[in-house]
Amino acid sequence: MLLKILILAAVQGAAELLPVSSSAHVIIAEKLMGINPTSPSMTLLLVMLHTGTMFAVIIYFWKSWKRNFFSSRERFKEAAKYIITATFFTGVVGLALKYFIEKYMLRGIPHAQIELIFGNMTLISVSLAAVGVMIIIAGLAKKKSWKIKKLGMPESSVIGAVQGLCLPFRGFSRSGATISAGLLLNMAKDKSEEFSFALAVVLTPPVIAREVWRMVKAREMASRAIDFTIFYPSLAGMVFSFISGLLALVWLSNWLEKGKWQIFGFYCIFASAVVFALHRMGY
Repeated sequence: MLLKILILAAVQGAAELLPVSSSAHVIIAEKLMGINPTSPSMTLLLVMLHTGTMFAVIIYFWKSWKRNFFSSRERFKEAAKYIITATFFTGVVGLALKYFIEKYMLRGIPHAQIELIFGNMTLISVSLAAVGVMIIIAGLAKKKSWKIKKLGMPESSVIGAVQGLCLPFRGFSRSGATISAGLLLNMAKDKSEEFSFALAVVLTPPVIAREVWRMVKAREMASRAIDFTIFYPSLAGMVFSFISGLLALVWLSNWLEKGKWQIFGFYCIFASAVVFALHRMGY
């Protein structure tokens, strides 16, 4: 089991921070290894892996955040304003989609929750293809003659709304979509990346809390149905996802600055085809 956990940690750590959708890759890895992704034990594991990648983001970007967000009270207030605005629009769009999906797409299913669509392989395939096209367009856009824009209220609002679109759809990479949105808004590459992952640090704790709450609601914790022997291997997985995440961020920043962003989009389209093929094969 430890080997499977370390494999999932490597997949989660790399795919979470590269613009290729961690959720899609983790779901496929779990299916190929015969792991039930909905079990409380796996929920516990994913919470630990998400925590590892969150710390990787904080460590990697801390110097630039300290310089750009925390160097003065004025800069902090300005950055907080943009992050709060983006998070607000994420919540509005995300909750609206959640309501629409549960009310209309899943109507007829008693107590339907949006999590029911998370394992839908066809939807994952379509989402990967969609974000792949977005990344390619953003990466190939000709912007040399355009004036680089600074982050402002319009940019933060759009990026936040785009992030909200990612929440219900496994496969629609959050980092891929938000960084691409920044590039299409003609923000500097490093600023798009920096802001995208600042939003990720704000968004990750509520996501983790929701997963923990789902685990508690299952009432399997009280009945000892959760296999707590997975706890210590999960700690190892958290460390491994942290290391994997740091390496992925170095790779991401390097390709983004060298103008290779669109390559991630081509990979997403390839991954979309693989997911669709696996689905047709019965996985």
